[in-house]
Amino acid sequence: MPQKPKAEDDGYKTLGEALASGKIGCFYIFHGEERYLLESGLAALRKALCPEGLDSFNYKRFDGRTLTITDLDDAINTLPAFAERTLVEVHDFDIFKGEHNKALLGMFSDLPEYVCIVFIYDTIAYKPDGRLKINAGILKIAEVIAFSTQEEHKLIKWIQRHYADNGKQIALEDAKYLSFITGGHMTSLIGEIAKTSAYAINKTVTRADIDAVVTPILDATVYNLSDALTRGDHTTAMALLEELFQMREAPHRLMFSISLTMRRLLAARVCLDSGYGRNAFMDMSGIKKEYPAKLLMDAARRMSTEKCRDFVLHCSDTAHRLNSVPEPEGQMIELIARLALS
Repeated sequence: MPQKPKAEDDGYKTLGEALASGKIGCFYIFHGEERYLLESGLAALRKALCPEGLDSFNYKRFDGRTLTITDLDDAINTLPAFAERTLVEVHDFDIFKGEHNKALLGMFSDLPEYVCIVFIYDTIAYKPDGRLKINAGILKIAEVIAFSTQEEHKLIKWIQRHYADNGKQIALEDAKYLSFITGGHMTSLIGEIAKTSAYAINKTVTRADIDAVVTPILDATVYNLSDALTRGDHTTAMALLEELFQMREAPHRLMFSISLTMRRLLAARVCLDSGYGRNAFMDMSGIKKEYPAKLLMDAARRMSTEKCRDFVLHCSDTAHRLNSVPEPEGQMIELIARLALS
């Protein structure tokens, strides 16, 4: 039985090594927010174990909502036909909850070498409670592969490679900007790279090309709004608020994102006052990528600590009042006006 990897934070690399060596395990759990890597890893596993195609006798796929333990046991114990391995995929079945745990632990503890079973956590959350003896036993047997959002430097290289595949190129800072406004997930980035490549007239895709065809995610627009306020550009701030309304996000979600950004702005100012740099600020605020951290640090340099605190207090006051007013949009417009006059 294969040993559990020491870490789960680079799942695609761990799986790639197993595929390259031909030492594919018998029991995997796939999860993580980077769906592009998860799907790529799953496709590579299918290709390696089912070269004759997914309509073959040796490929079984189950929906966790209708799966029974009997179905799973039958799939695991069915010998492969004209092949060395059988691939069994189970989508959205929580093996850590319910009355089936004990039966599953026994099943997983004695898997035949010809089977490879993969549980994919997609629409359900991966939250095993390792304190429970049965769950700890399952985790000890499984190879848990976490397909996490890539580190910024890896993601930027990936973006530049995909632009090259489209016959284009992009500058480092513009690649960081594209990652920032799309949320940095490969699944969405792959489409935006194709879109901007088709739109750009010149060989180099510029920020102007990106702005012309890419719609920023909520958090990126909020960052831009806060940046406009720190620059004293109140007209742009109001225009960006209107864009946020047009996204048709719930007012409370908009308010949460604005409040979080203002709290991070205050944290950046506190770090500057205390002589701490960007890394300390990222640790304090939970920001994982340097580009948005740099934007907030630059914005904080234009603000006094007192003004940053006022921004946070105004947001807190508005968030409280949103629960008791019939038109929350009006309260948010008033908030931006108050921030502009602070």
